[in-house]
Amino acid sequence: MNAVQLQEAVRDYAVSIGIDKIGFTTAAPFRELKNRLKRQQELGYQSGFEEKDLDKRTEPALLLDQAESIIAIAVAYPSKMVNAPKGKKGERRGMFCRASWGMDYHTVLRDKLRLLEEFILLNVPTAKVRSMVDTGELVDRAVAERAGIGWSAKNCSIITPEFGSYVYLGEMITNIPFAPDVPMEDDCGDCTLCLDVCPTGALIQGGQLNAQRCIAFLTQSKKPIPEEFRTEFGNRIYGCDTCQTVCPKNKGKHNLHQHAFQPDPALTKPQLQPILRLSNREFKEKFGHMSGSWRGKNPIQRNAIIALAHFKEEAAVPELVEMLEQDPRPVIRGAIVWALSRIGTEEGYQAIQAAVEIEQDPEVLAELKKAMDNWKQQV
Repeated sequence: MNAVQLQEAVRDYAVSIGIDKIGFTTAAPFRELKNRLKRQQELGYQSGFEEKDLDKRTEPALLLDQAESIIAIAVAYPSKMVNAPKGKKGERRGMFCRASWGMDYHTVLRDKLRLLEEFILLNVPTAKVRSMVDTGELVDRAVAERAGIGWSAKNCSIITPEFGSYVYLGEMITNIPFAPDVPMEDDCGDCTLCLDVCPTGALIQGGQLNAQRCIAFLTQSKKPIPEEFRTEFGNRIYGCDTCQTVCPKNKGKHNLHQHAFQPDPALTKPQLQPILRLSNREFKEKFGHMSGSWRGKNPIQRNAIIALAHFKEEAAVPELVEMLEQDPRPVIRGAIVWALSRIGTEEGYQAIQAAVEIEQDPEVLAELKKAMDNWKQQV
């Protein structure tokens, strides 16, 4: 099998194992990207989840000896939920973003890349390979763009003509010199819908994101949510899809064919109050197979509290008051104080007043003071 035949065989095999798109590019350094990443660091726009070494993020040869090529893959995920449950008073529901529906995509894509590695090694036993999904050093979007998977859009996603931006990305570095594919032309045109509707102004300009303002990042942070962003959360408990759902290129892209990512409506739109008291074990049993569980229960519980405040859910007040009195986590207590203040019941304010006398955490005390001041302005 010559090089051309091998490349075609890899393409065909990728399709047979459920990879929706595959592309090839060189392992040359991503020089322009390195400058952009350096600028992001200087501006403080990064999330903190990224690899900090910019050389490793932009020079594939540092990650695999004799690197010649990178194989990029994309697997589509659904944008539409069938029979989505509707929340109602007393049974409010939160929302996991579409990228957390079904099985954890890290697991699914790693399995597909492992099969692809085995296929390559079967045909080229001397080949060297190294695969990664999301948490690797390389920038998935930059690799996919250069490999012709799609174009890098203004909403900081890769948009494919076939599946829109609802695709997971992964890549494999190899020492096999595959012929590179041609990158796609940017097809966003003069559309700025994603920038216009971003709830927190996180999209600074087309293709530039301030992760510190992005709801998708904020829902994963373990720190208290800055007050200016809390009212923009709505009922989101993990991630944010706004810049994707408004994109004209995503219209009609439902991508229901990947069974691993079919959502369980009761989990992707879970009732909020039952989340509040889940133990670590219960949380893992219920949500552990979803990518949105990777930060553990604490951020999800904090976000559920913020969502209950969004709904002004008075039925949750007794439970929130009990948690304010008993929960050992300052981040949770601080979120509860804000939520009780937003919901605005007499029971909530009495609990806030009582908490002032016993709270010792300075950040929670600051929340209590603001809540008391708001109360005094209203009476």
